[in-house]
Formats: sequence, C-alpha cells, structure tokens
Amino acid sequence: MLRKNDEITVKIERFGGEMGIAHLEGMTLFVQGALPGETVLARAQKVEKTHAFLKALSVADPSPDRRTPPCPYYEKCGGCVCQHMAYQRTLEMKRERIRDALLRIGGIGIDVPPVLGMEDPWHYRNKTALPVGGEKGAPLMGFYAPRSHRIVPVDGCLIAREESNRVCRAVRLWMEKFGVPPYDERTRTGLIRHVMSRVSRSGQVMAVIVAAGRELPHERELAALLRSAVPETVSLYLNINTRGDNVILGRESRLLFGEERLRDTLCGTEFLLSPQSFFQVNPVQTEKLYGAALEFAGLRGDETVCDLYCGAGTISLLLARHAKQVTGIEVVPQAVRDAEENARRNGVSNVRFLAGETESLLPGLVKEGLRPDAVVLDPPRKGCEESVLRALIDAGPERIVYVSCDPATLARDVKILCAAGYQAEKCRGVDMFCWTGHVETVVSMTRTERKKS
Repeated sequence: MLRKNDEITVKIERFGGEMGIAHLEGMTLFVQGALPGETVLARAQKVEKTHAFLKALSVADPSPDRRTPPCPYYEKCGGCVCQHMAYQRTLEMKRERIRDALLRIGGIGIDVPPVLGMEDPWHYRNKTALPVGGEKGAPLMGFYAPRSHRIVPVDGCLIAREESNRVCRAVRLWMEKFGVPPYDERTRTGLIRHVMSRVSRSGQVMAVIVAAGRELPHERELAALLRSAVPETVSLYLNINTRGDNVILGRESRLLFGEERLRDTLCGTEFLLSPQSFFQVNPVQTEKLYGAALEFAGLRGDETVCDLYCGAGTISLLLARHAKQVTGIEVVPQAVRDAEENARRNGVSNVRFLAGETESLLPGLVKEGLRPDAVVLDPPRKGCEESVLRALIDAGPERIVYVSCDPATLARDVKILCAAGYQAEKCRGVDMFCWTGHVETVVSMTRTERKKS
C-alpha cells in the first residue's frame, strides 16, 4: 500500500497533462518531472484511493527528449512546468492533452492537428503580475511556489519581456530605499501587493503598482527611478485593492504619470489598453489563435455575430471586417470603454459593445429576439455558466467558435452543445503559454438540427 513520502521506482507509460503516468497495484500514478519511457525513482506527495501524485527524484534511463532547464528557479516557482523536456515534446504533450480531453470528457473524436508552436518560445509574455511579500526594508518579489502562496524571489523571468523584469527590479529598489512595506495577506497589513506591467510590441511599458491604500509614499521618487531604469515606461498607475481575497486588481486605478492607455497592435489593428483590460499575453501566438478563430467562423460578410467575453474588443474588431454586425459582451466596464475607443480609432462602425456579465446579458438579449448567425466565445478557465450555454442553444446560431485556455472545461461545454444539436467539426491548438502546461484551443461547431422557432 503506497503511503505519503514513500519512494518507489516506476516505469512511465505516457503523459497525463504535463505529468508522466505510471500504474501500481491498480492505482494511477501522476509523476511530476517524468517523461514517457523513463524509469524514475519518485516520492509520493499525495495519495488517494485510486490515484497518487509523486515527484521524480532521479532518472535511471533519461528520455532523448529530456533537457536541463535553463531557468534557475525551475521547480521552485509554480509557473513553468515543461522546461525539463524539448520544446517540440511540449507541443506533442499539449496535443495529447487536447485530444484526451475531447474524447474522454466530451466523447468527441475529431482530428487534432499538431499544436502551433513558436519559433522562439522565450521572453514572450507581454504582461506580468508579481506578488510582493517579505518585510519592510527587505521586500520579496517573484512567483508563488507550486500549490502555495509562498513567494519564490525571482530576479528575472525567462518567459517575461525583459522590460517587465526591469520594472520589478526598479520597484523593489524603491521599496528597499524608502522602507515601503509589502502587504501581508495573513494579517492584512502593509501596502504593496503586486507589481504588474504591460509591454507593447514596440516596447512601450505600462507599470501598475497594486496597493492596499489610496496613496504611495515617495511617488515622485518612484516615478523618477522607474523612468531611469525603464526609459520605455509611458505610464505609471496606482491600482487600489483593499479586498481580502486573492484577486490581483482592484476596481479603481489612479494615473501617477504618463498616458492613460498603452498602445499596442494585433493583426494589423491598433488597440488602446487600460490596466484592467484583457489582452492576450503572447501577441505572436495570439495572431495564430485569432486567425484560426476567424477561419473557423467562415464569415461571408452578411452575418450578425456575437463575441462573448470580448475584453478590449480584439476578436470583435477582426470579426467586424468580415461580418455585417458584431456585438461584443464584456464584464469589465473599463475594458468596454477601451473596446469602444478601439473601434473608433480603427474606423470600425459595425460593432457595439455591452458591459455586463455574459451569463446575465446574453439570456436577456436572446429572449428579446437576438439570433446571431455565428458566435465566438472565449470564456475564463472555468468555462461557461449553464445560463450561457442554454442561451446559445436557444439562439441557435449556425456556427459556434469556442476559444478556450482549458481543454477540460472546453470538452465539457462542447459536449453539452453537441447534445443540443451541434457537431464539432474542426480543432486547433495554439501554444500561447510556452513551457507551461496550458494550451489554447479553438473548436468550431455547426448546427445540425433546425433552429426552433
């Protein structure tokens, strides 16, 4: 009987997500840091009745796909989980993950082509948000350790833009120099909670200090230090977050200096972004992802389209080039204002944006008679609420294009839609989050049953 902290030698059979899978006495073992074909010595970390989670300690016969992780914080930080394998192997693993989720959870056996990867999968993240901890005079800034809120101090991240790394170092220096206290989430005391930055494709930077207060000490000194260390900085914000939960950004932001919005481009379209606007973190891969979504939508130019969870209107504006009318729905009011401004700046007049929760707005719109020809949706990791799926089924669009960052919730929702008269036709995976276990997936569905009147 396997117990916690037991050390055993196992043969890895295949991938289960980014983990290796083995079996022992009827139990399924998920082994972190192991690759298919390897024999590893592993320690049990968590044991359940039917399965257990282990961590590889040593490898007897390394896979030809095994690599030495280049990041000094690998395994300590909870971000990247795939740097111990060749990049091409990570793409194969993610393809297997998509195929397995669609088949096992959704009962859908469609073709899953190779995942679209990057030519250079490093320093791609255009947005970072690092938690801050430690003590006054000795702040810590980094990423959370796996399955914890313990901060692993990081001086530079290999998947973040280098401008973001310099922003964090500058803010840490300011905190040290002026004794600015970090926030303690246990006692709810202190001030600085997170340091966030956005970097445009041209290298311009928006820095955001998330604090549990409405004022920052030595604001001018912070601005001067940041401008010196990161000359690309075009705006500095204070975001006020006095909540007691783990949400990073509060609802209110105050501009300390510079421009109100960051300018960025995607698919030949210019976008203005506020601190709270949703914008994909990997622009190179986003263009591949949105290209697939647009292709799957199959628009001819005379359709009405809904873009659900539309953020700053990125997909909406691309769809509007090929549709008669587009309606975007987004819960963050500031993002909606950005989307409206982005439409004006790009001369797009056949799009409207509505502020509110998709699960609340969409059912009402459908009851009022909204009947789109096509729907594109990109929900959060948890997938769609039941009310959204029910409204989609009632609206009966000819085509649904579902963009997801979690194959499991995607498969769950696609199964529901297929049971209501849709058929999954095409699938495409895009490696948006290189070296992590995550993958973006696009699935297109067409209606096979006649729409109910």
